[in-house]
Amino acid sequence: MTSSSALLVIDLQRGVLGDCLDADAVVARTARLVARARAERTPVIWVQDHGGFPEGSDDWSLAEPLARRREETLVRKAYRDSFADTELAEVLSAEGIRRLVVAGAQSDYCIRTTTQAAAARGFDVALVADAHTTTDAEFEGTVIPARQIIAHTNMYFRGLRYPGRSFGIAGHDTVEL
Repeated sequence: MTSSSALLVIDLQRGVLGDCLDADAVVARTARLVARARAERTPVIWVQDHGGFPEGSDDWSLAEPLARRREETLVRKAYRDSFADTELAEVLSAEGIRRLVVAGAQSDYCIRTTTQAAAARGFDVALVADAHTTTDAEFEGTVIPARQIIAHTNMYFRGLRYPGRSFGIAGHDTVEL
């Protein structure tokens, strides 16, 4: 069975999640989402930060209980945008994927940049509102709590509009795969 959607899991690696808000719960919800995607025969594509951690190291590894199956695609990235200098676009094209369901870390960096890039490339995108996380951020003396960053990312993405494209947010247990 071929699906026109894919679940894109971004940077849920041990070295990324250390100080992220509610990381254990986000990983648990994502694990349930991965299991549902597999049961529904929706492709699961794993994106891992390859620039910050040596491949195979503990920090590079997926947070438990997440585990990539051998037949599932792994995209190694070095930039916030999962499309930048990777084979992601080619993988999606080869599999006929037109819609991405996105979960992962970090909301204000790799999640937002990748979802925006996907939108600009013509993909429909669903952001899994309760399956992305980040850390508190500081900019020029102003601390922005992770909870606000996550809420703002959800609000931003829920309101995103491009001609002829579909965008939205949904929980891990209700998002259409």
